[in-house]
Amino acid sequence: MDVFTTKSGTVRGRRAERDRGIVVVRGLPYAAPPFGALRFRDPQPPEPWDGVRDCTAFGPVAPQSAELPGAPVWSPGDEDVLTLNIWTPADGPGDLPVLVWIHGGAYVFGSSAQPDFDGTALAGEGLVVVTLNSRLGFEGFGHVPCADRGAAFPDNRGLLDQIAALEWVRDNIAAFGGSPDRVTLAGQSSGATSVACLTVADRARGLFRRAVLHSAVNAFASVEQAARTTAEVAAEAGVPATRAGLLAAPPGALVAATDRVCARYAQDPASGRRHYDPAIYGPVADGVLLTADPLEALAAGAGGPVELLVCHTTEEYWLLDAVGSSAKITTKEQLAVFAADFGLPDSLVEGHRERLPDAPVLDVYLSLHSGLLFAEYSSRLAEAHARAGGRAFLARFDRRRDQAGRRVRAWHCADIPFAFGNLHEESLHFLVGGPPGEADAELSRRMTRAWAAFAALGDPGWERLDGSAGGGSAVRVWRTAAEERADAVRRAAEGAAGDASRAQNGFRDLWRTAGLPLLAP
Repeated sequence: MDVFTTKSGTVRGRRAERDRGIVVVRGLPYAAPPFGALRFRDPQPPEPWDGVRDCTAFGPVAPQSAELPGAPVWSPGDEDVLTLNIWTPADGPGDLPVLVWIHGGAYVFGSSAQPDFDGTALAGEGLVVVTLNSRLGFEGFGHVPCADRGAAFPDNRGLLDQIAALEWVRDNIAAFGGSPDRVTLAGQSSGATSVACLTVADRARGLFRRAVLHSAVNAFASVEQAARTTAEVAAEAGVPATRAGLLAAPPGALVAATDRVCARYAQDPASGRRHYDPAIYGPVADGVLLTADPLEALAAGAGGPVELLVCHTTEEYWLLDAVGSSAKITTKEQLAVFAADFGLPDSLVEGHRERLPDAPVLDVYLSLHSGLLFAEYSSRLAEAHARAGGRAFLARFDRRRDQAGRRVRAWHCADIPFAFGNLHEESLHFLVGGPPGEADAELSRRMTRAWAAFAALGDPGWERLDGSAGGGSAVRVWRTAAEERADAVRRAAEGAAGDASRAQNGFRDLWRTAGLPLLAP
Protein backbone atom coordinates (compact mmCIF):
# COMPACT_ATOMS: atom_id res chain seq x y z
CA MET A 1 0.00 0.00 0.00
CA ASP A 2 1.56 3.30 -1.16
CA VAL A 3 -1.32 5.52 0.04
CA PHE A 4 -1.38 6.96 3.56
CA THR A 5 -3.89 9.10 5.44
CA THR A 6 -2.64 12.01 7.56
CA LYS A 7 -4.63 14.51 9.61
CA SER A 8 -4.46 16.96 6.71
CA GLY A 9 -5.41 14.52 3.96
CA THR A 10 -4.41 11.44 2.01
CA VAL A 11 -1.06 11.18 0.22
CA ARG A 12 0.45 8.85 -2.32
CA GLY A 13 4.12 7.85 -2.41
CA ARG A 14 6.03 5.40 -4.55
CA ARG A 15 8.53 2.57 -4.21
CA ALA A 16 12.21 3.46 -3.80
CA GLU A 17 14.28 2.74 -6.89
CA ARG A 18 17.06 1.09 -4.87
CA ASP A 19 14.77 -1.12 -2.79
CA ARG A 20 11.24 -1.89 -3.90
CA GLY A 21 10.43 -2.93 -0.34
CA ILE A 22 10.67 0.72 0.77
CA VAL A 23 7.96 3.31 0.10
CA VAL A 24 9.01 6.95 -0.26
CA VAL A 25 6.69 9.91 0.32
CA ARG A 26 8.20 13.25 -0.72
CA GLY A 27 7.20 16.88 -0.42
CA LEU A 28 4.49 16.39 2.23
CA PRO A 29 3.62 19.73 3.89
CA TYR A 30 3.91 19.80 7.67
CA ALA A 31 3.18 23.54 7.92
CA ALA A 32 1.74 26.33 5.82
CA PRO A 33 4.00 28.33 3.44
CA PRO A 34 5.76 30.90 5.69
CA PHE A 35 5.28 33.90 3.43
CA GLY A 36 2.75 36.66 2.87
CA ALA A 37 0.90 37.28 6.14
CA LEU A 38 2.88 34.42 7.76
CA ARG A 39 6.33 35.73 6.93
CA PHE A 40 8.69 35.90 9.95
CA ARG A 41 5.99 34.34 12.14
CA ASP A 42 5.56 31.03 13.94
CA PRO A 43 4.84 28.10 11.60
CA GLN A 44 1.14 27.41 11.14
CA PRO A 45 -0.67 24.14 10.31
CA PRO A 46 -0.97 23.24 6.63
CA GLU A 47 -4.25 23.67 4.81
CA PRO A 48 -6.10 20.34 4.53
CA TRP A 49 -6.85 18.91 1.09
CA ASP A 50 -9.40 16.65 -0.54
CA GLY A 51 -8.62 13.60 -2.62
CA VAL A 52 -5.21 11.95 -2.82
CA ARG A 53 -2.23 14.29 -2.94
CA ASP A 54 0.66 13.07 -5.10
CA CYS A 55 3.80 13.17 -2.96
CA THR A 56 6.41 11.67 -5.25
CA ALA A 57 8.71 14.69 -5.70
CA PHE A 58 10.70 16.74 -3.21
CA GLY A 59 9.21 20.06 -2.21
CA PRO A 60 10.83 23.45 -2.94
CA VAL A 61 13.92 24.38 -0.95
CA ALA A 62 14.07 27.35 1.41
CA PRO A 63 15.33 30.69 -0.01
CA GLN A 64 19.09 30.44 -0.59
CA SER A 65 21.71 31.08 -3.26
CA ALA A 66 23.43 27.68 -3.10
CA GLU A 67 23.34 25.27 -6.03
CA LEU A 68 24.20 21.85 -4.64
CA PRO A 69 24.91 18.74 -6.74
CA GLY A 70 21.86 16.55 -7.20
CA ALA A 71 19.52 18.91 -5.32
CA PRO A 72 16.96 21.50 -6.48
CA VAL A 73 17.71 25.22 -6.31
CA TRP A 74 15.49 27.94 -4.93
CA SER A 75 13.64 30.29 -7.28
CA PRO A 76 11.67 33.41 -6.34
CA GLY A 77 8.07 32.37 -5.93
CA ASP A 78 8.91 29.02 -4.34
CA GLU A 79 6.96 29.34 -1.09
CA ASP A 80 5.70 25.92 0.01
CA VAL A 81 9.07 25.18 1.63
CA LEU A 82 7.97 23.55 4.90
CA THR A 83 7.73 19.96 3.72
CA LEU A 84 9.09 16.61 4.80
CA ASN A 85 9.86 13.24 3.25
CA ILE A 86 9.34 9.73 4.60
CA TRP A 87 10.97 6.36 3.84
CA THR A 88 9.13 3.42 5.37
CA PRO A 89 9.23 -0.38 4.92
CA ALA A 90 6.28 -1.35 2.72
CA ASP A 91 5.48 -4.42 4.79
CA GLY A 92 6.75 -3.20 8.14
CA PRO A 93 5.18 -4.52 11.33
CA GLY A 94 4.24 -1.02 12.55
CA ASP A 95 5.41 0.68 15.73
CA LEU A 96 8.88 1.04 14.17
CA PRO A 97 11.52 3.42 15.53
CA VAL A 98 11.63 6.76 13.73
CA LEU A 99 14.68 8.82 12.75
CA VAL A 100 14.05 12.49 11.90
CA TRP A 101 16.91 14.21 10.05
CA ILE A 102 17.86 17.93 10.02
CA HIS A 103 20.37 18.87 7.33
CA GLY A 104 23.35 21.17 7.78
CA GLY A 105 24.53 24.15 5.74
CA ALA A 106 25.61 26.99 8.07
CA TYR A 107 21.91 27.85 8.57
CA VAL A 108 21.83 29.40 5.07
CA PHE A 109 21.84 26.56 2.53
CA GLY A 110 20.99 22.90 1.99
CA SER A 111 17.84 20.82 1.77
CA SER A 112 16.36 17.42 2.48
CA ALA A 113 16.59 16.64 -1.25
CA GLN A 114 20.39 16.25 -1.20
CA PRO A 115 21.51 12.77 -2.32
CA ASP A 116 23.41 12.39 0.97
CA PHE A 117 20.12 12.08 2.83
CA ASP A 118 18.28 9.39 0.91
CA GLY A 119 16.73 7.25 3.65
CA THR A 120 16.42 3.97 1.75
CA ALA A 121 19.31 2.12 3.42
CA LEU A 122 18.31 3.20 6.93
CA ALA A 123 14.69 2.23 6.28
CA GLY A 124 16.02 -1.14 5.18
CA GLU A 125 17.42 -1.52 8.71
CA GLY A 126 13.91 -1.27 10.16
CA LEU A 127 13.48 2.48 10.65
CA VAL A 128 10.95 4.99 9.45
CA VAL A 129 13.14 7.85 8.18
CA VAL A 130 11.91 11.45 8.00
CA THR A 131 13.89 14.32 6.44
CA LEU A 132 12.67 17.91 6.38
CA ASN A 133 13.14 21.42 5.07
CA SER A 134 12.93 24.42 7.37
CA ARG A 135 13.51 28.16 6.99
CA LEU A 136 17.13 29.23 6.52
CA GLY A 137 19.12 32.45 6.40
CA PHE A 138 17.31 35.60 7.42
CA GLU A 139 13.91 33.97 6.93
CA GLY A 140 14.79 31.37 9.57
CA PHE A 141 17.29 33.04 11.90
CA GLY A 142 17.34 36.79 11.27
CA HIS A 143 16.26 38.98 14.17
CA VAL A 144 13.15 41.05 13.39
CA PRO A 145 12.90 44.07 15.71
CA CYS A 146 9.53 44.42 17.43
CA ALA A 147 8.30 45.99 20.65
CA ASP A 148 6.91 42.76 22.15
CA ARG A 149 10.35 41.07 22.27
CA GLY A 150 9.58 38.86 19.32
CA ALA A 151 6.27 37.32 20.39
CA ALA A 152 4.73 38.07 17.00
CA PHE A 153 7.97 37.81 15.02
CA PRO A 154 10.06 35.34 17.00
CA ASP A 155 13.75 34.61 16.73
CA ASN A 156 14.80 31.04 15.90
CA ARG A 157 12.05 30.54 13.33
CA GLY A 158 14.03 27.73 11.73
CA LEU A 159 14.05 25.88 15.06
CA LEU A 160 10.33 26.51 15.47
CA ASP A 161 9.79 24.94 12.04
CA GLN A 162 11.70 21.87 13.18
CA ILE A 163 9.52 21.64 16.29
CA ALA A 164 6.44 21.87 14.06
CA ALA A 165 7.80 18.99 11.99
CA LEU A 166 8.33 16.93 15.15
CA GLU A 167 4.78 17.70 16.25
CA TRP A 168 3.59 16.54 12.83
CA VAL A 169 5.56 13.32 13.31
CA ARG A 170 3.98 12.82 16.74
CA ASP A 171 0.49 13.22 15.30
CA ASN A 172 0.87 11.38 11.98
CA ILE A 173 3.81 8.97 11.88
CA ALA A 174 1.76 5.96 13.04
CA ALA A 175 0.02 6.05 9.65
CA PHE A 176 3.43 5.30 8.09
CA GLY A 177 4.31 2.46 10.46
CA GLY A 178 6.30 4.55 12.92
CA SER A 179 5.98 4.90 16.68
CA PRO A 180 5.59 8.48 18.00
CA ASP A 181 7.11 7.26 21.26
CA ARG A 182 10.34 6.02 19.63
CA VAL A 183 11.61 9.12 17.80
CA THR A 184 15.30 9.90 17.37
CA LEU A 185 16.21 13.40 16.18
CA ALA A 186 19.42 13.55 14.14
CA GLY A 187 21.45 16.21 12.34
CA GLN A 188 24.87 17.25 11.10
CA SER A 189 26.78 20.54 11.36
CA SER A 190 24.22 23.34 11.83
CA GLY A 191 21.62 20.56 11.83
CA ALA A 192 23.42 18.95 14.77
CA THR A 193 23.46 22.23 16.68
CA SER A 194 19.74 22.56 15.93
CA VAL A 195 19.28 19.11 17.49
CA ALA A 196 21.31 20.22 20.53
CA CYS A 197 19.13 23.32 20.89
CA LEU A 198 15.91 21.29 20.73
CA THR A 199 17.33 18.80 23.24
CA VAL A 200 17.47 21.57 25.86
CA ALA A 201 14.37 23.53 24.77
CA ASP A 202 11.27 23.09 26.94
CA ARG A 203 9.03 23.58 23.91
CA ALA A 204 10.45 20.45 22.28
CA ARG A 205 10.28 18.35 25.44
CA GLY A 206 8.80 14.90 24.85
CA LEU A 207 8.89 15.09 21.05
CA PHE A 208 11.93 12.77 20.82
CA ARG A 209 13.73 10.43 23.18
CA ARG A 210 17.13 10.12 21.49
CA ALA A 211 19.39 12.42 19.50
CA VAL A 212 22.24 11.94 17.02
CA LEU A 213 24.62 14.88 16.56
CA HIS A 214 27.42 14.80 13.97
CA SER A 215 29.84 17.75 13.93
CA ALA A 216 27.84 20.19 16.02
CA VAL A 217 28.84 23.84 15.48
CA ASN A 218 30.18 26.06 18.25
CA ALA A 219 28.12 29.18 17.46
CA PHE A 220 25.28 30.76 19.38
CA ALA A 221 24.19 34.43 19.44
CA SER A 222 22.65 36.84 21.90
CA VAL A 223 19.69 38.98 20.84
CA GLU A 224 22.00 42.01 20.70
CA GLN A 225 24.44 40.23 18.38
CA ALA A 226 21.58 39.05 16.17
CA ALA A 227 20.25 42.62 16.01
CA ARG A 228 23.64 43.90 14.82
CA THR A 229 23.60 41.29 12.05
CA THR A 230 20.11 42.44 11.06
CA ALA A 231 21.36 46.03 10.80
CA GLU A 232 24.18 44.94 8.48
CA VAL A 233 21.95 42.86 6.23
CA ALA A 234 19.22 45.50 6.08
CA ALA A 235 21.74 48.20 5.15
CA GLU A 236 23.13 45.99 2.38
CA ALA A 237 19.59 45.33 1.12
CA GLY A 238 18.81 49.06 1.16
CA VAL A 239 15.91 48.85 3.62
CA PRO A 240 15.44 50.10 7.20
CA ALA A 241 16.30 47.58 9.93
CA THR A 242 12.69 47.61 11.08
CA ARG A 243 9.86 45.12 10.90
CA ALA A 244 8.22 47.05 8.05
CA GLY A 245 11.50 47.51 6.18
CA LEU A 246 12.43 43.84 6.39
CA LEU A 247 8.95 42.69 5.38
CA ALA A 248 9.19 44.95 2.33
CA ALA A 249 12.40 43.25 1.18
CA PRO A 250 11.72 40.18 -0.99
CA PRO A 251 13.32 36.95 0.25
CA GLY A 252 15.75 37.00 -2.66
CA ALA A 253 16.93 40.48 -1.72
CA LEU A 254 17.79 39.35 1.80
CA VAL A 255 19.59 36.29 0.44
CA ALA A 256 21.68 38.48 -1.85
CA ALA A 257 22.35 41.00 0.93
CA THR A 258 23.46 38.20 3.23
CA ASP A 259 25.88 36.92 0.58
CA ARG A 260 27.39 40.39 0.18
CA VAL A 261 27.82 40.86 3.93
CA CYS A 262 29.55 37.46 4.16
CA ALA A 263 31.79 38.27 1.19
CA ARG A 264 32.84 41.54 2.79
CA TYR A 265 33.95 39.73 5.95
CA ALA A 266 35.79 37.10 3.95
CA GLN A 267 37.75 39.80 2.10
CA ASP A 268 38.68 41.82 5.20
CA PRO A 269 41.40 40.23 7.41
CA ALA A 270 40.80 42.96 10.00
CA SER A 271 37.14 42.05 10.51
CA GLY A 272 37.73 39.68 13.42
CA ARG A 273 36.15 36.29 13.90
CA ARG A 274 33.85 36.45 10.92
CA HIS A 275 36.77 36.78 8.55
CA TYR A 276 37.76 33.15 8.99
CA ASP A 277 34.34 31.58 8.43
CA PRO A 278 31.75 34.23 7.58
CA ALA A 279 28.63 32.42 8.79
CA ILE A 280 26.47 35.18 10.20
CA TYR A 281 23.34 33.37 11.37
CA GLY A 282 22.73 30.86 14.12
CA PRO A 283 20.46 30.08 17.06
CA VAL A 284 19.67 33.03 19.31
CA ALA A 285 19.44 33.02 23.11
CA ASP A 286 16.10 34.81 22.95
CA GLY A 287 14.97 33.99 26.49
CA VAL A 288 11.86 32.37 25.03
CA LEU A 289 12.82 29.20 23.17
CA LEU A 290 16.47 29.20 24.28
CA THR A 291 18.13 30.67 27.34
CA ALA A 292 21.74 29.51 26.97
CA ASP A 293 24.21 27.82 24.68
CA PRO A 294 23.35 24.08 24.50
CA LEU A 295 26.70 23.19 26.06
CA GLU A 296 25.95 25.25 29.14
CA ALA A 297 22.37 23.99 29.24
CA LEU A 298 23.40 20.33 28.97
CA ALA A 299 25.95 20.82 31.74
CA ALA A 300 23.10 22.12 33.92
CA GLY A 301 21.04 18.99 33.21
CA ALA A 302 18.62 20.48 30.67
CA GLY A 303 18.97 17.43 28.40
CA GLY A 304 17.01 15.34 30.89
CA PRO A 305 16.33 11.77 29.76
CA VAL A 306 17.25 12.30 26.10
CA GLU A 307 20.01 9.88 25.05
CA LEU A 308 22.81 11.31 22.89
CA LEU A 309 25.01 9.81 20.20
CA VAL A 310 27.65 12.40 19.24
CA CYS A 311 30.28 12.13 16.50
CA HIS A 312 32.75 14.39 14.76
CA THR A 313 35.34 13.86 12.05
CA THR A 314 39.05 14.12 12.83
CA GLU A 315 39.89 16.62 10.06
CA GLU A 316 36.74 18.73 9.99
CA TYR A 317 37.99 22.04 8.67
CA TRP A 318 39.94 20.69 5.72
CA LEU A 319 36.67 20.59 3.74
CA LEU A 320 36.02 24.29 4.35
CA ASP A 321 39.50 25.03 3.03
CA ALA A 322 39.01 22.77 0.00
CA VAL A 323 35.79 24.51 -1.08
CA GLY A 324 37.20 28.01 -0.50
CA SER A 325 34.91 29.08 2.35
CA SER A 326 37.71 29.55 4.89
CA ALA A 327 40.46 32.14 5.14
CA LYS A 328 43.90 31.05 3.97
CA ILE A 329 46.16 31.29 7.01
CA THR A 330 49.66 30.54 5.77
CA THR A 331 52.05 32.58 7.95
CA LYS A 332 52.93 32.58 11.63
CA GLU A 333 51.81 36.20 11.85
CA GLN A 334 48.35 35.34 10.45
CA LEU A 335 48.07 32.39 12.83
CA ALA A 336 48.86 34.66 15.78
CA VAL A 337 46.11 37.09 14.71
CA PHE A 338 43.64 34.19 14.37
CA ALA A 339 44.47 33.00 17.89
CA ALA A 340 44.07 36.51 19.28
CA ASP A 341 40.75 37.05 17.48
CA PHE A 342 39.34 33.93 19.16
CA GLY A 343 41.09 34.32 22.51
CA LEU A 344 43.11 31.12 22.14
CA PRO A 345 46.08 30.89 24.54
CA ASP A 346 49.61 30.63 23.19
CA SER A 347 49.99 27.23 24.84
CA LEU A 348 47.19 25.81 22.68
CA VAL A 349 48.72 27.11 19.46
CA GLU A 350 52.20 25.94 20.40
CA GLY A 351 50.84 22.54 21.41
CA HIS A 352 49.32 22.09 17.96
CA ARG A 353 52.54 23.19 16.28
CA GLU A 354 54.56 20.71 18.36
CA ARG A 355 52.24 17.85 17.48
CA LEU A 356 52.35 18.79 13.80
CA PRO A 357 56.10 19.52 13.56
CA ASP A 358 56.44 19.12 9.80
CA ALA A 359 53.07 20.55 8.83
CA PRO A 360 52.63 23.89 7.07
CA VAL A 361 51.04 26.75 8.99
CA LEU A 362 47.82 26.21 7.05
CA ASP A 363 47.44 22.71 8.50
CA VAL A 364 48.07 23.98 12.03
CA TYR A 365 45.35 26.57 11.49
CA LEU A 366 42.93 24.01 10.05
CA SER A 367 43.56 21.71 12.99
CA LEU A 368 42.94 24.50 15.49
CA HIS A 369 39.80 25.67 13.71
CA SER A 370 38.52 22.07 13.49
CA GLY A 371 38.69 21.77 17.25
CA LEU A 372 37.35 25.23 17.95
CA LEU A 373 34.32 25.08 15.69
CA PHE A 374 33.38 21.39 15.56
CA ALA A 375 35.43 18.64 17.19
CA GLU A 376 35.99 19.92 20.72
CA TYR A 377 32.50 21.39 20.97
CA SER A 378 30.88 18.13 19.86
CA SER A 379 32.90 16.08 22.35
CA ARG A 380 32.05 18.45 25.18
CA LEU A 381 28.33 18.24 24.43
CA ALA A 382 28.45 14.48 25.01
CA GLU A 383 30.67 14.78 28.07
CA ALA A 384 28.54 17.52 29.64
CA HIS A 385 25.39 15.43 29.23
CA ALA A 386 27.10 12.38 30.74
CA ARG A 387 28.38 14.35 33.72
CA ALA A 388 24.86 15.69 34.31
CA GLY A 389 23.61 12.11 34.57
CA GLY A 390 22.45 11.56 30.99
CA ARG A 391 23.28 8.67 28.67
CA ALA A 392 25.77 9.71 25.98
CA PHE A 393 27.87 7.88 23.41
CA LEU A 394 30.83 9.43 21.60
CA ALA A 395 32.39 8.56 18.25
CA ARG A 396 34.96 9.96 15.82
CA PHE A 397 35.11 9.41 12.07
CA ASP A 398 38.70 8.82 11.00
CA ARG A 399 38.46 7.05 7.65
CA ARG A 400 41.27 8.23 5.37
CA ARG A 401 43.08 6.85 2.36
CA ASP A 402 45.63 7.70 -0.30
CA GLN A 403 44.29 7.77 -3.82
CA ALA A 404 45.82 8.97 -7.09
CA GLY A 405 48.65 10.71 -5.28
CA ARG A 406 46.47 12.65 -2.84
CA ARG A 407 45.33 12.19 0.72
CA VAL A 408 41.61 11.57 1.25
CA ARG A 409 40.74 13.43 4.44
CA ALA A 410 38.33 12.56 7.25
CA TRP A 411 36.81 15.98 6.77
CA HIS A 412 33.50 17.70 7.48
CA CYS A 413 30.49 15.91 5.93
CA ALA A 414 32.48 12.83 4.85
CA ASP A 415 30.83 10.70 7.53
CA ILE A 416 27.23 11.31 6.48
CA PRO A 417 27.16 9.29 3.21
CA PHE A 418 28.62 6.40 5.24
CA ALA A 419 25.98 6.63 7.97
CA PHE A 420 23.12 6.98 5.48
CA GLY A 421 24.48 4.19 3.26
CA ASN A 422 24.68 6.40 0.17
CA LEU A 423 28.27 5.90 -1.00
CA HIS A 424 27.06 4.83 -4.43
CA GLU A 425 25.90 8.37 -5.29
CA GLU A 426 28.37 9.80 -7.79
CA SER A 427 27.65 13.38 -6.70
CA LEU A 428 29.05 12.50 -3.26
CA HIS A 429 32.38 11.13 -4.45
CA PHE A 430 34.06 14.48 -3.81
CA LEU A 431 33.12 14.19 -0.12
CA VAL A 432 34.35 10.62 0.28
CA GLY A 433 37.39 10.76 -2.01
CA GLY A 434 36.22 9.00 -5.15
CA PRO A 435 34.32 5.77 -5.84
CA PRO A 436 34.11 3.60 -2.70
CA GLY A 437 35.70 0.19 -2.36
CA GLU A 438 34.40 -2.86 -0.51
CA ALA A 439 36.17 -1.77 2.68
CA ASP A 440 34.24 1.50 2.50
CA ALA A 441 30.97 -0.34 1.91
CA GLU A 442 31.64 -2.51 4.95
CA LEU A 443 32.35 0.56 7.10
CA SER A 444 29.14 2.14 5.83
CA ARG A 445 27.13 -0.94 6.81
CA ARG A 446 28.57 -0.80 10.33
CA MET A 447 27.74 2.89 10.73
CA THR A 448 24.22 2.52 9.33
CA ARG A 449 23.54 -0.38 11.71
CA ALA A 450 24.89 1.62 14.64
CA TRP A 451 22.44 4.44 13.92
CA ALA A 452 19.59 1.95 13.55
CA ALA A 453 20.51 0.16 16.79
CA PHE A 454 20.72 3.44 18.68
CA ALA A 455 17.34 4.58 17.34
CA ALA A 456 15.74 1.25 18.18
CA LEU A 457 17.39 0.35 21.48
CA GLY A 458 19.52 3.28 22.65
CA ASP A 459 22.71 1.25 22.18
CA PRO A 460 24.92 1.86 19.12
CA GLY A 461 27.26 -0.99 20.03
CA TRP A 462 29.91 0.45 22.34
CA GLU A 463 30.20 1.69 25.92
CA ARG A 464 28.62 4.98 26.89
CA LEU A 465 30.59 7.77 28.55
CA ASP A 466 30.91 7.24 32.27
CA GLY A 467 30.35 10.83 33.39
CA SER A 468 33.78 11.28 34.95
CA ALA A 469 35.56 14.63 34.83
CA GLY A 470 37.51 13.55 31.76
CA GLY A 471 34.46 12.18 30.01
CA GLY A 472 35.60 8.56 30.12
CA SER A 473 37.45 6.67 27.43
CA ALA A 474 34.50 5.04 25.63
CA VAL A 475 35.02 6.47 22.15
CA ARG A 476 34.15 4.60 18.95
CA VAL A 477 36.58 5.46 16.15
CA TRP A 478 35.15 4.78 12.70
CA ARG A 479 37.79 3.44 10.29
CA THR A 480 37.89 0.78 7.60
CA ALA A 481 39.06 -2.70 8.55
CA ALA A 482 42.37 -2.07 6.75
CA GLU A 483 42.96 1.10 8.77
CA GLU A 484 42.18 -0.76 11.98
CA ARG A 485 44.71 -3.45 11.09
CA ALA A 486 47.31 -0.75 10.43
CA ASP A 487 46.52 0.76 13.82
CA ALA A 488 47.10 -2.62 15.46
CA VAL A 489 50.56 -2.72 13.90
CA ARG A 490 51.20 0.84 15.10
CA ARG A 491 50.08 -0.09 18.61
CA ALA A 492 52.55 -2.92 18.66
CA ALA A 493 55.32 -0.55 17.58
CA GLU A 494 54.40 2.53 19.63
CA GLY A 495 52.43 1.15 22.53
CA ALA A 496 48.81 1.73 23.52
CA ALA A 497 49.39 5.37 24.47
CA GLY A 498 50.41 6.32 20.95
CA ASP A 499 47.30 4.76 19.47
CA ALA A 500 45.07 6.38 22.06
CA SER A 501 46.54 9.74 21.10
CA ARG A 502 45.59 9.24 17.45
CA ALA A 503 42.14 7.97 18.34
CA GLN A 504 41.53 11.17 20.30
CA ASN A 505 42.78 13.18 17.29
CA GLY A 506 45.85 13.99 19.38
CA PHE A 507 44.61 17.32 20.78
CA ARG A 508 42.03 16.65 23.50
CA ASP A 509 44.45 17.21 26.37
CA LEU A 510 45.49 20.56 24.89
CA TRP A 511 41.88 21.72 24.65
CA ARG A 512 41.06 20.50 28.15
CA THR A 513 43.82 22.69 29.54
CA ALA A 514 43.04 25.69 27.35
CA GLY A 515 39.28 25.73 27.71
CA LEU A 516 36.80 26.24 24.88
CA PRO A 517 35.45 29.70 24.06
CA LEU A 518 31.76 29.72 23.17
CA LEU A 519 31.37 31.58 19.90
CA ALA A 520 28.83 33.99 18.51
CA PRO A 521 28.13 33.92 14.77
